[in-house]
Amino acid sequence: MQNFWKKLPKPFFALAPLANVTDAAFRQVIAKYSKLGHPVSKFVMYTEFVSADGLCLAPEEGRQKLLRDLKYSEAERPIVAQFFTATPEHMEKAAALAQELGFDGVDINMGCPDKTIEKQGAGAKLMQTPQLATELITAAKRGAPNLPVSVKTRLGYNKDILEEWLPALLGAEPAAIIVHARTRKEMSKVPARWERVKRAVEIRDNLQRTTNNKTLIVGNGDLKDLADAEQKIKESGADGAMLGRAIFGNPWLFSNSYELRNIGVEKKLAIEVEHAKLFEELLGDIKNFAIMKKHFKAYVEGFPGAKELRMRLMKTTSAAEAEKVINSWLAENNPI
Repeated sequence: MQNFWKKLPKPFFALAPLANVTDAAFRQVIAKYSKLGHPVSKFVMYTEFVSADGLCLAPEEGRQKLLRDLKYSEAERPIVAQFFTATPEHMEKAAALAQELGFDGVDINMGCPDKTIEKQGAGAKLMQTPQLATELITAAKRGAPNLPVSVKTRLGYNKDILEEWLPALLGAEPAAIIVHARTRKEMSKVPARWERVKRAVEIRDNLQRTTNNKTLIVGNGDLKDLADAEQKIKESGADGAMLGRAIFGNPWLFSNSYELRNIGVEKKLAIEVEHAKLFEELLGDIKNFAIMKKHFKAYVEGFPGAKELRMRLMKTTSAAEAEKVINSWLAENNPI
């Protein structure tokens, strides 16, 4: 098995899978600007979560749309395909597809609180059925014997059950477990409890003393930037950290380029236009341009006149309109 996780220099970072955010277009922009200055890739990219049930059961038109969510570029490597399902057979087939498509890894979503997904017994609901959860890991390994299988999960459903839940997952020996340091009930309403990530590391280390378990523990939750992530990794003993919301309006998040970390307004807006054009090119025929507006809000903040520009951009319905609005605003304001 080609386990890229073992080759990552530590500490390493990962981009969280965010529905209708980390799509093929945004990931390409992130890869372009975050990999600058990185001789060795220190961060892992994830697709948005994709329904394994849909890949197996949807009519051909629906399946083709799901396959677009699995579109990636070589610059994104290492790239992991994330799936959700409560049916081991479907997970096995989805994992086999990921291997066929050339992904570097497979991840099983066991933390998403979306009610539609939970009704299927998938996502966060799997924390209430540990036996099924381990069966899904085994099925993914069976479907993709050449890929490492990881799991993204939480501390528990209604309460923190890390002491029981994590050993159950570790027993199935996934390559990595990403621990979002909140319960499903807490959503993102309370601060992430990174001391529980530290406890997860201790549970894993204790298991290693009696078995050959080499599962990596990756912490997730409330990370502002790489410096914050590095500090949390140091404090918890985790092998790496996954960042999510910090990527909004900040596709150069993982870059060590001084130029990008101190980016000017004009350059930032140019990247925003580039992102919008790529979205239309790759996804415009299957996704509404309105998805880009959450990105506009994130890109356009923290500088004089940002609010007015945001209001103008919210009325646009295409990349061409957005570019026209931005060029007009730049001509009027001449920012640095």
